[in-house]
Amino acid sequence: MAAIAGTPRARALSAALREARMASGVGQRELARQLSLSNTQLSHWENGHRVPNVEQVAMILAAIRVSADERERILDLARNVDEPNWLTVGMNGIPQQLAGAVECERSASAITEWTPMVVPGLLQTPDYSRAIMQASGLDHKDIDLRVMVRIGRSEVITRNDPVHFNGLISEAVLHEPIGSPNVMVNQLLHLVKMSSRPNVSIRVVPLRVGWHPGWSGPFVLYDFPDAPPVVHFEHYSSGAFVPTEHDVSEYRKAVDKFHEIAINPAASAELIEKIAKEMERTP
Repeated sequence: MAAIAGTPRARALSAALREARMASGVGQRELARQLSLSNTQLSHWENGHRVPNVEQVAMILAAIRVSADERERILDLARNVDEPNWLTVGMNGIPQQLAGAVECERSASAITEWTPMVVPGLLQTPDYSRAIMQASGLDHKDIDLRVMVRIGRSEVITRNDPVHFNGLISEAVLHEPIGSPNVMVNQLLHLVKMSSRPNVSIRVVPLRVGWHPGWSGPFVLYDFPDAPPVVHFEHYSSGAFVPTEHDVSEYRKAVDKFHEIAINPAASAELIEKIAKEMERTP
């Protein structure tokens, strides 16, 4: 059975093929000529409109002469590209899922994210992201690269055809000291600024409202114009993409529950700005 285009794993595979070719310095038309393919067919594989099989992926990787490790990583995506659920365990699996998340962000029509402990990644300032990574003990060079990637990812919210972003943030996030007080103040003011964009909705879920689905953990719900929706879970050293209709439906119900208990967007912006000003006054 042919693999379905548009799934997170298929999106990650297309991105991996595109980036590997570009890193090799080989143009798309030149590679298509070498492989006796049409440029249109190769373009479909690289932009995710079609999914190549394992043999076709191996042929491409051989032609552009990728390293052994990179070859195995991309082939692993190709071998399992038709599996609907995508679970990785261990830090080595996170880079592959990061590629899938980036492609989902780029092609989504709407993103809904619930975060109980930190600001959603697409709304983080560079200094806030850096503070989290420094606290995680990452290498300095690795931190610089990841911060740049994070900045690039956030462009899906500010580009000419921006994705609609629905951020649901626990009130605890606004008080948790990540980085210096100045880092936190700037982060909170950035949230206020972003909330003024017509494509961004930020709602604070207050504390002391009792149990709600969010206590089960963070999640991201992606909606696409050309593919079924998918839920993404990312934890410290594991992650999963789940496109199952039942699971997506349950998380939509969770979002509905959040909207019942969350502060409305205007009041949320006022609360965030108030907390930022209180932090500024604190010696």
